[in-house]
Amino acid sequence: MELKNATYGIVGLGIMGGSFAKSIRQNILSQAGSNGKILACNRSTACLTQAISEGVVNITYTSDNVAKMLPECDVVFICLYPHATLDFMKEHRDHFKSGAIITDISGVKGIFEKSMPQILRPDVDFIIGHPMAGGEKEGYANSDARFFVNHNYILCPSSFNKAENLDFMRNLVTEMGFTRITETSCDTHDWKIGFTSQLCHVIASALVESAEDPEITAFGGGSFEDLTRIAMINAPLWTELFISNKEKLVSHIENFEKQMERFKTYIKEENADALRDMLSHTREQRLKMGSIRTVKK
Repeated sequence: MELKNATYGIVGLGIMGGSFAKSIRQNILSQAGSNGKILACNRSTACLTQAISEGVVNITYTSDNVAKMLPECDVVFICLYPHATLDFMKEHRDHFKSGAIITDISGVKGIFEKSMPQILRPDVDFIIGHPMAGGEKEGYANSDARFFVNHNYILCPSSFNKAENLDFMRNLVTEMGFTRITETSCDTHDWKIGFTSQLCHVIASALVESAEDPEITAFGGGSFEDLTRIAMINAPLWTELFISNKEKLVSHIENFEKQMERFKTYIKEENADALRDMLSHTREQRLKMGSIRTVKK
């Protein structure tokens, strides 16, 4: 199956689903000789109307008739919350096209590794994936194909995946603009994402909550703004992500609390030597972690 001739289905045409649709349209289906199509399903219809008017998708469906869309799709991106993705897979198990490749975008993976073998038909494939890209604002109106350029895509190959389908997925995300593909286990994904994403959202949210003066930002010079950008959070989604990964996330929070306690102690006791050593070590550790990513738009 050629990328440019495949039929792609997008379930959930929000910021991520819309970005996938726009990226596929611009980078893959614009190629010479393309016969591919994009079909999209969403609960509300305003974004569907917009996507049609912009020429991003070919045909739209609502939640009531998505069963008519799925048999037409060679590739299906399910852009829903984690448990909603599982529910969708269960409800529409018999509606997918034979040979279809299905994938998710969720920020937790263990629940899919555990559940998919019992849900999947043997003639379809579910590839567990996580695009490390996006924006703060929600909805199709804020979607953008450029979100994916020069970003990382995480794949969690499973024992039930077919090798040729994994190759197809690698080629697909590369054509979308992702420049690095990281392949790992679901357990490793959830541990590391628990630190690099979920813990950061917890810290940013806690920092905002700790402000006693709502007008304190008048004295901001960039540090507060940089640290709390991700605190403008989708509460229902991140509540689900935090709880779904609770064991790993709580472990990260507890380790962070230990480091905060060290800082508090050194500052309270005016232990300049210990504080200086800790800050110097922090700088060295951050440099070892790699350069700070610059997002190109």
